Amino acid sequence: MAHVISTAQSSHSLTARIRATVDGLIDSWAKAREFQRTYNELDALSDHELSDIGVRRSDIADIARQHVYG
Repeated sequence: MAHVISTAQSSHSLTARIRATVDGLIDSWAKAREFQRTYNELDALSDHELSDIGVRRSDIADIARQHVYG
């Protein structure tokens, strides 16, 4: 009985999985920064300015989340 071990394939697969994980983390961090930036910009507006654009202060997090994550 012969056993074949393909180290090149498993190494590539591990590298690809690590790269995908890193890419996912980078994307998550970028989205978190964009959420925070959007939230901060809306939160900095006065209640009167928010009212002018039809936004309640309690909706700011939902609006920022929708903007970033769809």
